[in-house]
Amino acid sequence: QVRLVESGGGSVQAGGSLRLSCVGSGGAFRPHVMGWFRQAPGKQREIVAGIPWIGDAIYLVDSVKDRFSISKDKVKNTISLQMNNLEPEDTAMYYCAAQIERIGTYDYWGRGTQVTVSS
Repeated sequence: QVRLVESGGGSVQAGGSLRLSCVGSGGAFRPHVMGWFRQAPGKQREIVAGIPWIGDAIYLVDSVKDRFSISKDKVKNTISLQMNNLEPEDTAMYYCAAQIERIGTYDYWGRGTQVTVSS
């Protein structure tokens, strides 16, 4: 069974940096796409970044394009989200997700890691 485990969340001041990681395991782990989502209290979940397992067509939501980057390590079955110049508006629970059984549907999710940015 596929399992996604996030790490790297924490509390930082505005302007600081964090690096989130997500390790996938279970079966022959070969996702089509992996991504990072976030959900702040009282807000809808939004996609932050996505990266295909094969290829380099990276997606970043406009609000983070100049500050965040996403990368993958296929040997370690890991994706990472480097978050720089964090803002209080980035405070949220961050989730790793994978499109595994169907392209276009994130059908496996991690439990999330909290990111809190104070002003």
